[in-house]
Amino acid sequence: MTDSVVCGLIGAGIGPSLTPSLHEVEGARQGLDYTYRRIDLDQLGSTVADLPRLVRDARDLGFRGLNITHPAKQAVIECLDELAPDAARLGAVNTVLFDEGRTIGYNTDWTGFGRNFDRGLPGARVDRVVQLGAGGAGAAVAYAMSTRETRNLVIVDYERARARRLADAMAVLFPAARIDSADPADLPELLTDANGLVHATPMGMAEHPGSAVPAALLRPDLWVAEVVYRPLDTELLRAARNVGARTLGGGGMAVYQAVDAFRLFTGIEPDADRMYAHLTDLVRREELEAVR
Repeated sequence: MTDSVVCGLIGAGIGPSLTPSLHEVEGARQGLDYTYRRIDLDQLGSTVADLPRLVRDARDLGFRGLNITHPAKQAVIECLDELAPDAARLGAVNTVLFDEGRTIGYNTDWTGFGRNFDRGLPGARVDRVVQLGAGGAGAAVAYAMSTRETRNLVIVDYERARARRLADAMAVLFPAARIDSADPADLPELLTDANGLVHATPMGMAEHPGSAVPAALLRPDLWVAEVVYRPLDTELLRAARNVGARTLGGGGMAVYQAVDAFRLFTGIEPDADRMYAHLTDLVRREELEAVR
């Protein structure tokens, strides 16, 4: 008999999300009757104030779990019985597991980036890293890099106060490291002696074309990691490759956060390579449709 699994995604404007397909297709390949539902706050006319009811309803209806995205990753914490240690340290949850009536919050954004980094940039030096972007993805990335013994992490954001807040929060969690914030105008100087650059802003997405980093600042011995994955090949990645730099695309972070959530929901280790191939196919189809 095929096991039946129902999960969902709560967030605003999540119609274009590829996460449902990643879960359902891999679930079917694992022999599961896997249903993944979108719970779109915008379509429901709901807000984060409705999260307690939405989480409770999902639990009562027999969902195995939920993924959580903008704008609910912090607000959902108040709806939960328990937090995994890293989710508690980050103060953000993107995965909720229903376990014997209890709701447990996890964060697979940071593990997703970390696993993608280890897989795609093995042996990369991380003594001094510059991170551009201090939003939700930026917090997960900063945490992941800090767990990889980055000695000096500089967080840059166009909202300087946001960069300062994230740097201060990470400095408390990782007191042995030097974690600072800076202004984008300082990028030329900051990148001079950096080992790597992590890009965690929306720049480069189809809706925000371009690159947040001038190509003249890139060099062969500076690795570049991207969080954006739609498109998979951003202008920043192309510019970095053109100067001979090692690069890491953002697709792996999207896949590995889904891999970790899938494991939590089902107890089954999914095929990460197969899920990455599926994501690539989905994004390529989108790109072909966009030019037609």
